[in-house]
Amino acid sequence: MINYDYFCPANNETVSVAHGIREQILTWGELCEKAGHLPGTTLAETPVERLISGGMLAMVAGGRSSASPLPVMNSCCGHPSGCSRHG
Repeated sequence: MINYDYFCPANNETVSVAHGIREQILTWGELCEKAGHLPGTTLAETPVERLISGGMLAMVAGGRSSASPLPVMNSCCGHPSGCSRHG
């Protein structure tokens, strides 16, 4: 499972959740249920956006694993100066 960050523009919250690569989370309700996060007053059908974020890449070679860090981005969108949504 991979950790993904999701942003909800309606409440300005970012929530991390682990799920399979083919799974899609489209709404605040789905996100809260999967992450075990309290939904608060935000409507369950409110759309969320999956963010692009850095992480770790594990490679296995010759029976040994080594981790190689990916470049860490300065913001959720990867633009060094940030973006207007999350600035």
